[in-house]
Amino acid sequence: MIRKTLLAIACGGFLLGAQAQSLQEIVDARPAEMKQRDNQRNPIETLTFFDVQPGMTVAEALPGGGWYTRIIAPLVGSEGTMYGINYNDDMWARFGFFTEEAIKDQIERTTQFPGMVAEITENAPAAEGFTFATVPDSAKGTADRILFIRALHNLNRFEEEAQTMTNALTAAHMLLKEDGKIGVVQHRAPESANDAWANGSAGYLKQSTVISLFEKAGFKLVAKSEVNANENDNPTEADIVWRLPPTYFGAGDDADKRAAADAIGESDRMTLLFEKQ
Repeated sequence: MIRKTLLAIACGGFLLGAQAQSLQEIVDARPAEMKQRDNQRNPIETLTFFDVQPGMTVAEALPGGGWYTRIIAPLVGSEGTMYGINYNDDMWARFGFFTEEAIKDQIERTTQFPGMVAEITENAPAAEGFTFATVPDSAKGTADRILFIRALHNLNRFEEEAQTMTNALTAAHMLLKEDGKIGVVQHRAPESANDAWANGSAGYLKQSTVISLFEKAGFKLVAKSEVNANENDNPTEADIVWRLPPTYFGAGDDADKRAAADAIGESDRMTLLFEKQ
């Protein structure tokens, strides 16, 4: 009992499972194609700043293909839990370019999240997938951390017509424990940019806008970091974030355009930590 108590203290109050790995070991063990983005996404520094610990219950907004999931799942381990939160089902049609089949595939990713987590590691946490509109009663008040990593722009983009950001932050507030925190990594627009351009439709949001939205939703900003800043990304109102790697939208096979995008790198990003009020 004494040994377990000391171990819990050493791990920030969360017990490490028998097969727990360090964050560095987890990051190093991934396939080479995933590690190619590490120097621009800084997963070790980011998750350390968010204080994600073994044994936690962590909700990941829009896990998509699982780039961060593949780090978080073995980190929280079998003593922890993961929630994958997807867009509400009716949001996909709002983009205007998804086919019916593609919309069906995106919706199905919600229920596929537990299977994705289970395949990542033998020390997998329990996992559940749901949307911002379908947070189960059993999950409310259980999350230690919610991570919105490059996940806010489209929620804000459709806020006026469907209150998508409001609904997402309301769901996050319900999901968090009383001492829970939210970690945000988001493409950052210049504060001087036109508000209409910086509404998320180009992928970018102003840092002041994000902070204001979270404060209005019942959260307090407790820390900021520049770990994901990129001074080479200075977007104008003619730019969209997807012009940059890894998407290269508009570059096609043009080697010069792709080289120009590579010279900038991935987007300039704010990194913020909020706590529930």
